[in-house]
Amino acid sequence: MADSEGVVVTIDGPAGSGKGTVGQKLALRLGWNFLDSGALYRTCACIVSENSLPVSQIESIVEHLQAIDFRSVASPFGGEASVYLGGLEISERIRTPQCGRLASELAVHPEIRQVLLSIQRNYNRSPGLVADGRDMGTVVFPDAAFKVFLTANLRSRAQRKYNQLKNQGIQVNYDNIYNEIRSRDERDSTRSHAPLTTPEGALTLDTSSMDADEALMSVLDGLNTILEKSGETQYGNTL
Repeated sequence: MADSEGVVVTIDGPAGSGKGTVGQKLALRLGWNFLDSGALYRTCACIVSENSLPVSQIESIVEHLQAIDFRSVASPFGGEASVYLGGLEISERIRTPQCGRLASELAVHPEIRQVLLSIQRNYNRSPGLVADGRDMGTVVFPDAAFKVFLTANLRSRAQRKYNQLKNQGIQVNYDNIYNEIRSRDERDSTRSHAPLTTPEGALTLDTSSMDADEALMSVLDGLNTILEKSGETQYGNTL
């Protein structure tokens, strides 16, 4: 491990499973960096949309993405992470349902996933990184010290996403959200490149009837066990 790198914890799972909320809470507790990879793909969708790039023109899209300055920061106030592009906050611009659908469409293309791989891996900086996404533990950080996979039933996930968007002042329909998540689950799990799967050796938590703090404590317990076995500091005991 390079001097500039730290311990990596990956948190993967489908939309609405709670990985973003739990990931942010964990990063804030530990004082670590936080990578919201879903926000990175939404940022790409925003760039594609605002530059009127057809989804079919993958080479042109890749050219636009190669030099982007992306940053995600865990929010201490709850809700979504803050997202910056070139130093400008774009959090609200990327959080629309339309942007989410386009991000999912772009994510099936291996050329786009490849150009974003180095951006994500460059997030691994001292003292540590919590990486939230769908292929963090399988593709982006396969050697992560600790891997987590969160899941929940479809109705619970749709209700969470519905509540989240309503709280942001976005007018949405529950049935539409339910169907969008179901469609996204299918795309994510069946795409040929980096499909959504449970990383080998991951702690798997069903959060259907679990709140974020309960999930966080389970993750901290698992992380401490892993770090203790490797002779590292037990971060959770100092929180």
